[in-house]
Amino acid sequence: MARLSRFVIPDQPQHVILRGNNRSETFCADADYSFYLEKLKSACDKHGCSVHAYVLMTNHVHLLITPHLEQSLGKAMQMLGRYYVQYYNYCYQRTGTLWEGRYKGTLIDSEAYLLTCMRYIELNPVRAGMVIDPAEYPWSSYHYNALGQSSDLVVPHPEYLRLGESNEARQAAYRELFKQQLSENSIAEIREATNKAWVLGNDRFKQRIQEQLGRRVEPKARGGDRKSEQFNANRNLSVD
Repeated sequence: MARLSRFVIPDQPQHVILRGNNRSETFCADADYSFYLEKLKSACDKHGCSVHAYVLMTNHVHLLITPHLEQSLGKAMQMLGRYYVQYYNYCYQRTGTLWEGRYKGTLIDSEAYLLTCMRYIELNPVRAGMVIDPAEYPWSSYHYNALGQSSDLVVPHPEYLRLGESNEARQAAYRELFKQQLSENSIAEIREATNKAWVLGNDRFKQRIQEQLGRRVEPKARGGDRKSEQFNANRNLSVD
């Protein structure tokens, strides 16, 4: 069966994740992280993408990125992958694939989920037990979004800009968001939508995207059929 093309709408942000093949390391030294970010910037500039948040983990990457043309994201990721794999294989005297197939991505409902997704991305090192505070991890956009560190890569999204009237006010408001933990439900929603390439948003947003693309944007509701009912009935009979 031919795989469906990804959901892509120009100027609609996406959460993208790219994992190392077999969960193997993709970054081994500071120079690797720096090179990846440099080429990410080049690829986005060339193909028309804006990065709002990122984190580079030892064996995977999270990006919150807005493509401005229909082909922007695919071309940027292809260019980035080509540059980085060549670099990595040369540095570590290896051959073959580095990444676990194609990147995974999901369209993000900006109003309802963008800031939540930014926190999800930048808190990844904390959830992994690598640091206690996201400010301690050097390879994420938290240093720009929360602490005001200069960045040639990060482009503030309008939802982020609405946090305050000045850079300092926005950064302070953004830091306040991190004082509350992300709910397990939010984490599960983001993971499922990204890993299964569904749309992440409220019902109104999903309906609009479905009508715009003419494709289902979320899984069908489970249960309700007679086979399921019969299975559960038989199962209940066998339970003590």
